[in-house]
Amino acid sequence: MKKYIFSIGLIFLSFVITTIVILEEYRETRFIQEKEIALKYSIENQNTVYQKINLEEKKEYPKEEIISEYKGYNVSAKLEIPKIDLETYVLSNHSISALGVSVTKFWGPNPNETGNFCITGHNFINKNMFHNLKKLSIGDDFFLSDNAVGKVEYQIYDTFEVVPTDVKCLSQDTNGEKEVTLITCTNDSKKRIIIKAKEKSNI
Repeated sequence: MKKYIFSIGLIFLSFVITTIVILEEYRETRFIQEKEIALKYSIENQNTVYQKINLEEKKEYPKEEIISEYKGYNVSAKLEIPKIDLETYVLSNHSISALGVSVTKFWGPNPNETGNFCITGHNFINKNMFHNLKKLSIGDDFFLSDNAVGKVEYQIYDTFEVVPTDVKCLSQDTNGEKEVTLITCTNDSKKRIIIKAKEKSNI
């Protein structure tokens, strides 16, 4: 009887050990499969970004010569917004004195490169300032031209106001696309008007 019970015990123990081994093998196989799936997704996602960047590099844009200096300040690009009849030069350096002359680059990459090119300007009633920026709306187009890339068309996809301490609009997380952010003050200077646009061909 004892031998019979002992044999049953050995059989049961063998079954338990076999089951544990099978489960561990399954878990390890499943873990490897999940890692392979994650790696495949990461590679595919990375390749999509690279393909987008490569396409942008191959794309040809209309070219026009942009002046390198305006009233003693270096010029980064020319901005044209047909809806509000604005044509102005974007000065390379952001400073109090430069803002008294024209709009300026505030943050981001070089003009018309991948990333968020941020332009700021006073809400002055001057022909080359941002006084009429508040008249723009989603769907409106504008152009940014530079000597390196050329003339790129952008379309507005968002407009809003923020307090001066809110700088989220300067984020460079553009998913590999070209964006432009236009910034000016409200009439009472208590808030900032933000105009967000993407390259039109990517919308």
